[in-house]
Amino acid sequence: MKRLLFIGDVVGRAGCDFLASKLSGIKREHNIDITVVNGENSAQGNGVSRSSADSIIRAGADIITTGNHAFRRREAMDIFEEDYIVRPANYPEGGCVGSGVRTLDMGAYSVAVINLMGTVYMDPLDNPFTKIDEILETIDTPNIFLDFHAEATSEKKAMGHYLTGRVSGVFGTHTHVQTADECILGGHTAYITDVGMVGPELSCLGVDTESAINRLRFRMPVKFQEAEGACFLCGTIVDFNEKDGKSHKINRIIIR
Repeated sequence: MKRLLFIGDVVGRAGCDFLASKLSGIKREHNIDITVVNGENSAQGNGVSRSSADSIIRAGADIITTGNHAFRRREAMDIFEEDYIVRPANYPEGGCVGSGVRTLDMGAYSVAVINLMGTVYMDPLDNPFTKIDEILETIDTPNIFLDFHAEATSEKKAMGHYLTGRVSGVFGTHTHVQTADECILGGHTAYITDVGMVGPELSCLGVDTESAINRLRFRMPVKFQEAEGACFLCGTIVDFNEKDGKSHKINRIIIR
């Protein structure tokens, strides 16, 4: 049995610093074999930069997943040439840098990490259900974990049920609020609608509350500022059988 830790969206410098202060201890305490971290908001002002990606890897992540802010930093496009980061696989083929799938060679076994983005209330990318079918035909390990970066809970739930028995885990990201619906679908697939975030807890998804409130009250453009104050870290831990890819246990964690 192996153990994978998936950590939700890291927000800004505060999130990166908090991750760096906590991750090694979490990995030791829970005997983690593989760590996946969503880093699409890790740069100041969102997106992912070379420095924020380096910070997440130095903290102890094996793979960085992303989402709709993946390419916000045009000066950092070369990051996606690295083999430790993925972007949503359902970006149209032919002009998008990077890959939507990375496979970790762990010696006696391997683990595939896939990144997809939802299309309900999101950018009109290729159909994620069609794309995952195409991807699964190319993967030769039973240990498959998906970061499904999506807005609608219905789309995330549908993807979890669609992939039941076909992948080891489906982790929802993007909304930054950890949900309490973790389960094992079909005795095989670990699922949670949203893993949560890493960053200032007393905030609006990591953003300073006053600027977020003013944007919603007055409907005028506002420069979002990263919130200050104490941080927390949200994630999930999954126990899976590396021989057949079946997940047997999923637990939520919140570290303050």
